[in-house]
Amino acid sequence: MFAAKDWPAANVEMRSVKELIPYARNPRKHSDEQVAQLAASIKEFGWTIPVLVDETGTLIAGHGRIMAAQRLGLSEVPTMTAKGWSEAQKRAYVIADNQLTLNSTWDKELLGVELEGLKEMNFNLDLVGFSSKELGSIFGKEMEAGDAPVTDLDEIWAVIAYCKGEQDQAALIERLEKEGYNVKAFGG
Repeated sequence: MFAAKDWPAANVEMRSVKELIPYARNPRKHSDEQVAQLAASIKEFGWTIPVLVDETGTLIAGHGRIMAAQRLGLSEVPTMTAKGWSEAQKRAYVIADNQLTLNSTWDKELLGVELEGLKEMNFNLDLVGFSSKELGSIFGKEMEAGDAPVTDLDEIWAVIAYCKGEQDQAALIERLEKEGYNVKAFGG
């Protein structure tokens, strides 16, 4: 019924990033923070999942990884080509590739055990994709503005942002906290 030789994943080939064409109607958005996370993951683990393209080089799956590759200055990436797919199949898979992953859930107890193990091994938990607030929730400690980071850090990096006024500062703080950053505010 299924012949592995006909599957896109059966053949991986390196292609120039410049040759790849983003799908213009891709409904999945990638924030700068997520692209940075993907880039950090690629730096730590290498390139682990080829992007999927059609026969013209248009991306079907892997837009965020290509953005990360561009950020890292990579000239080539591993690709798989979906040969003979109809336009409907390509358009549907652009959506399915993202949504099918979202349809799963975490075994929170096992996730906590695994993350705790990584923490004990001094592994940088920033590389697993959870915000500090999410990690705090998993470890049973709700993070609030001004709390110390959940992970033990050898170094602390800080940014000072100059705002036009108290309202701009409040909006920036809210946005950064939603993204999981530990924010300390001052002004005047």
